[in-house]
Amino acid sequence: MSLAEVQSTREPTSGLERVLKVIYAVSAAGAGGIGVSALAREIDQPKAVAHRLLKGLAADGFLAFDDATKCYRLGTGALAIGMAALRQTNVQQTARPILERLVRETQETATLSLKQGDSRIYVDQALSPQEIRMSVTMGVAYPLHAGASSKAILAAMPDGAIEDYLASHSLNLLTSATIAGRHELLQEIVQIRERGYAISAGERDAGAASVAAAVLGMAGGVLGSISVCGPVGRFEATDIQRLGALVRAGAQEVSRAVGHAA
Repeated sequence: MSLAEVQSTREPTSGLERVLKVIYAVSAAGAGGIGVSALAREIDQPKAVAHRLLKGLAADGFLAFDDATKCYRLGTGALAIGMAALRQTNVQQTARPILERLVRETQETATLSLKQGDSRIYVDQALSPQEIRMSVTMGVAYPLHAGASSKAILAAMPDGAIEDYLASHSLNLLTSATIAGRHELLQEIVQIRERGYAISAGERDAGAASVAAAVLGMAGGVLGSISVCGPVGRFEATDIQRLGALVRAGAQEVSRAVGHAA
């Protein structure tokens, strides 16, 4: 093979790699986006090359340019592809065998919740084989401050998003055990982040206890949570650390399967 043939074979791949590096860098930059100079350093390319790649992706709608900040962020084209990938991945289908495994390991009901705007809903459950067991209602919206499944999602959100949530939502009591104080909830979020899972005893349902961990998506955003739940009395006599470790591992497994790189 001649040098020209080698170059003609490798250049398209090299160009594709550069474009992918741009997309990943813009995605990692978050809502604020990234400027040309910062991107050039990130992808180790001359500023002119970075600018050309950004402009090309923006022209196709994959990126959007903010005139005020002079930064690029993901555009509607990226959103359309991301949503299509999410639909194809099917979080519920991916999580199902893990929920069933959690039931075998814990003998308690395992659930999958998905974040929906500023709330979350149950979308699947694998029921405990025990005669007295928890069963949840699918499709009902619950606030993000009450219960382990909700708190796991809230704790996985960026600090700014948590502040916005607290500023725009009242911490209404669902039971006498619901956390209703901002300072107490923020302290709880710190603890959830440290141990990797959330705990609830009667916060959403007075008779229910649960342990939950967040499921993360491709760009690092929180998609939902996985929980193990059961009657409060039974959980009081249970090794919560063991349940937490199992649920956290299950949530991490689902996260990796749907594209989260941790």
